[in-house]
Amino acid sequence: MRIPIAVMRGGTSKGVFINYGDMPEDRVLWDSFLLDIMGSPDQRQIDGLGGGNSLTSKAAIIKKSDIDGIDVEYTFAQVSIENQLVDFKGNCGNISSAVGPYAIEQGLVAAVAPVTAVRIFNTNTQKVIIAEVEVEDGRVKTEGQCEIPGVPGTGSPIYLSFTDAQGAVTGKLFPTDNPIDRIDTRNGPIDVSIIDVANPLVFVKAEDVGLTGSELPHEFTAEKLAELEEIRSVAAEMCLFSTKEEATVKSPAVPKLTIIAPPETYFDVNGVERKADGMDCRIRMMSMQKPHQALAITGAICTTAGAFLKDTVLNDVIRVENTILRLGHPSGIIETKVDMIAGHISNIKVVRTARMILEGFVYTKHHYHYSKPLASGNVS
Repeated sequence: MRIPIAVMRGGTSKGVFINYGDMPEDRVLWDSFLLDIMGSPDQRQIDGLGGGNSLTSKAAIIKKSDIDGIDVEYTFAQVSIENQLVDFKGNCGNISSAVGPYAIEQGLVAAVAPVTAVRIFNTNTQKVIIAEVEVEDGRVKTEGQCEIPGVPGTGSPIYLSFTDAQGAVTGKLFPTDNPIDRIDTRNGPIDVSIIDVANPLVFVKAEDVGLTGSELPHEFTAEKLAELEEIRSVAAEMCLFSTKEEATVKSPAVPKLTIIAPPETYFDVNGVERKADGMDCRIRMMSMQKPHQALAITGAICTTAGAFLKDTVLNDVIRVENTILRLGHPSGIIETKVDMIAGHISNIKVVRTARMILEGFVYTKHHYHYSKPLASGNVS
């Protein structure tokens, strides 16, 4: 079969964008369909569109919404590289930044110059994201001077606002009801904070897991990754699953293990020196049990919210001095901005860039049943 798709970069991630009407009618077939398209399971994903990295093995399913006040509905899928698994439990903030441009280019949202606000309902988290997309001559503007760490060159800024993002996956700000939990690991007890804003994160202090906080992705040993996965899976067991073994197999992407440390000068993956006075903390995140090359946007949102909470492990690391937070990750510094109403966070905003890379057809290895003609006029 051939299926119409777009390949888009959103922030520091890249994914396959598919119209909801071009997905198999039976939701049970979605996993095998997406695994087929991406070429999984295979570490190289040589027989599909995946790039052999968790940041490039993602999919977004988009449909025009009938919900009042919402423009499009968006479902995110993290396609496993090594296992027969597609994880729909959380959202990806970077991929979210490409949803607005996709919706405008596909005619799902009318282009309004100079900025089109696209109201996005993320079905994974049941939360609304507002994307502000620059428009010029009826088309999405991609050229601009906005630069984001982890992406070569510059582009037009896309502002994402995450509103009322707490309890995105678990339904609770603190999934265990505790700002800090002490968990037992093979190396002894450790304090963690499990916080769910935009996505659930498990925060640990770098010093508590034998790290400095300045490590780059290639510096994590297999032994250290196994240790971190044990912490993550125990935390997942506490809020989402019955056993930690089940958490590792069924939900490798959620919650995400996140290592934090106080500001300190370090060199990023490109050899650029990042000064301590240019950040409010250092952060290293795991993605599908591997070190993230940059920082997930939902991770930045959750960390920002966590910095304003009391009695968490973040309080020993981050000193909040204003409404802008600067997070030092392996590829550079990302800034978030908090809007406060009556002492409470109303929304958290972050800037990204995105662009269309390819529009065309992908050929699947297997046939998938459709009860009606596909939305984009597919020929199978």
